Amino acid sequence: MQILPDFDERIDRRGTHSAKWDKMEAVYGVPAGDGIAMWVADMDFRPPACVQAALDAMTAHGVYGYFGDERAYLAAIRWWMSNRHGWEVSPASIFTTHGLVNGTALCVEAYTKPGDGVVLMTPVYHAFARIVAASGRRVVECPLALDQGRYVLDISAWDDAMTGAERMLILCSPHNPGGRVWSREELREIAAFCRRHDLVLVSDEIHHDLVMPGRTHTVMPLAAPEIVDRLVMMTATTKTFNIAGAHVGNVIIPDERLRGPFRGRMEALGISPNSFGMAMASAAYSPEGAAWVDALTLYLDGNRRLFDAGIAAIPGLRSMPLEATYLAWVDFSGTGMEPAEFTARVEKQARIAANHGPSFGKGGESFLRFNLATPRAVVAEAVERLKGAFADLQ
Repeated sequence: MQILPDFDERIDRRGTHSAKWDKMEAVYGVPAGDGIAMWVADMDFRPPACVQAALDAMTAHGVYGYFGDERAYLAAIRWWMSNRHGWEVSPASIFTTHGLVNGTALCVEAYTKPGDGVVLMTPVYHAFARIVAASGRRVVECPLALDQGRYVLDISAWDDAMTGAERMLILCSPHNPGGRVWSREELREIAAFCRRHDLVLVSDEIHHDLVMPGRTHTVMPLAAPEIVDRLVMMTATTKTFNIAGAHVGNVIIPDERLRGPFRGRMEALGISPNSFGMAMASAAYSPEGAAWVDALTLYLDGNRRLFDAGIAAIPGLRSMPLEATYLAWVDFSGTGMEPAEFTARVEKQARIAANHGPSFGKGGESFLRFNLATPRAVVAEAVERLKGAFADLQ
């Protein structure tokens, strides 16, 4: 009988080379001693026992050579996509990258040239813009619209913004930081937009397993099968199972013609798999891993409800409805404060490190992003600190 983890366990990550906990004082000025790290998107939970068992077997063997015979690894990916997402994947379509930030960079290199435009639906995961700019491409921001506190597409405005020099759109599905699960109809609209403007569609679905109860995520190949000739799918075990340090990601390219440029970039850069990451991924994509994810999403939903109730009790603050991910996107515009003031209250008074909204692009100016993937007692403490920091509004 499988024993599921105790997500309420408090694990002290300070002094363990954790970017999330050990860098928050340097980045945000939040004291390491009693600060709460709610910025970097990893979880404060142990991964499933099957992942640890895979690592234990490797260390017991004691020889750490190159990874060979990928059959079990590829079978695990195919099993997961079929059983969890109803998507049948060919092993020939799977490429293994050093995480999906690396996968994104390879896509930009493979399918665009310096000076080309890359479309981002902003606000969106900050690494996208950083990679596009660093590669000498042009970031084209297509802002999402707000409808009753929830992000929606603004396709007609995006159509008007296209110049013909754009070559790629990077989609975040589910959306980070807004937590939207795009509907099948919305995904089809995005696909049609890409066809209309001759864009390669890179669909980053790293959060597609972390969906709140009552919500359903649809992978892009099933939502819009007519787009597969220009579609690159990106998925990973890393967010789902809290193994980001493994730096392993799946770039899945259904169209054989589209695989050539990507394969060429991987070969030119000499990229080969990390054996630890592949062993962890193989173990995670399993029935035991699936049971762990089911328990995790229920727990995260409880954290979401606790956090949202606390935010709703503070006048001027509004948390965007969280449909997927564990990242709460909180709007402070109702306070009437400038970003410097509400951010200082969160960091200096509440002693919480949260991501600054402007780093996600246009539309993020009045927001902060909070990571809720932590024991519930930590979320409860964060809520009380936020209430104290904005007590004069209540």
